[in-house]
Amino acid sequence: MQTLAQLRSGNLKGIKRLTLCENLSVFPEEIFDLADSLEILDLSNNLLSSLPEDISRLTNLKIAFFSNNRFTYVPSFKGCEHLYMVGFKSNQIETFDEEVLPETISWLILTDNRLKSLPRSIGKLHKLQKCALAGNRLETLPDEMAACRNLELLRLSANNLETIPSWLWNLPKLSWLAFSGNPCSPKAQFELQETDYESLEIKEKLGSGASGDIYKAYSKSHEEEVALKLFKGSITSDGYAHDEMSAYMSTGEHPNLIKVLSKLQGDERLGLVLEYIPNVYRNLGLPPDFETCTRDTFTKETTFTPETIYEVAKGIASAAAHLHARGLMHGDLYAHNILINDNDHCYLGDFGAASFYEPHRKEFERIEVRAFGCLIEDMLSLCSTKEGSIYEILEELKEKCMNENVEERPLFSEQRL
Repeated sequence: MQTLAQLRSGNLKGIKRLTLCENLSVFPEEIFDLADSLEILDLSNNLLSSLPEDISRLTNLKIAFFSNNRFTYVPSFKGCEHLYMVGFKSNQIETFDEEVLPETISWLILTDNRLKSLPRSIGKLHKLQKCALAGNRLETLPDEMAACRNLELLRLSANNLETIPSWLWNLPKLSWLAFSGNPCSPKAQFELQETDYESLEIKEKLGSGASGDIYKAYSKSHEEEVALKLFKGSITSDGYAHDEMSAYMSTGEHPNLIKVLSKLQGDERLGLVLEYIPNVYRNLGLPPDFETCTRDTFTKETTFTPETIYEVAKGIASAAAHLHARGLMHGDLYAHNILINDNDHCYLGDFGAASFYEPHRKEFERIEVRAFGCLIEDMLSLCSTKEGSIYEILEELKEKCMNENVEERPLFSEQRL
């Protein structure tokens, strides 16, 4: 993070990334002095409500973040010919005018605002891959959005959608969809045992995610070590915390799903008590980054044998078939949400983007099948050998799952592994 004093002194000349957080209410004009080099601008957590009309002077700008400010409209970025990622999470945006975004945009974040509608011109964003719209007041999506044929990840949770538009089922690359917390999403009612927070001995933190933190704990009532997921708030980047809890509670038992033991008693804290997974399990992958956009990343030394990929595919396909039989779409089927041990046993976790649907609606499942195909493709790209019968089986399955003719994709229950 840099300072306004550094910017005004001229000491930041030539930098590619600028982050300022100083309760700014006015866009600092000195930022234009960095136009020759600046690629990433992060002015999140300030008091901004507008941008200069000539923001296109930042000719090399690729990524722009303005989260947690006071914008009531989406500013115009026309002329920013290299801009591909823009974020206005947690503002007060009610207005999104036509033709304000360049057609270079591939990643759009408008989570937690007040939008009731989207402009028809969003359909011109043909490069759009990732679109985060959870936590708004959207009642419909424009039909023109059907032209966003490269859209892969769409977050619609916690809005006012009465229906999911039918054109969504024909988007050839859509893989990760979340729509819980809308009138069109069925509500699941599951009773779960409750645990008093005071009966838990909280130990070390095991990890963090978009919706909350996970701790190791000892449960006096269960007389065993457990994992405690504490939610950060009632709404997350993927939707409502209560919807995530409902999804977890409805998963049932499966050898590739982490067992849910109970929920925390009362409303003071939102939390779930889960089966503790020992640290011999590790994350299969890492989340996407700015360059990969929708696809997971992996450490440089990561390789997989065909046998490991096969076992992961077998376990995850079985878990996904189990969930979809219950009318539950995971919504975030990724390597970074999978735990694996040295014996190639894996668990699918993190239900923050999960959504309920009527089980006979197979179009939801076929969207998730493509995410499964992406998982196999990512692992095959790191495979230690590119030959043999197992590799060929996986390559063929990947092609079927990623078929751009959505109706031809095999359901999870139809996959023979």
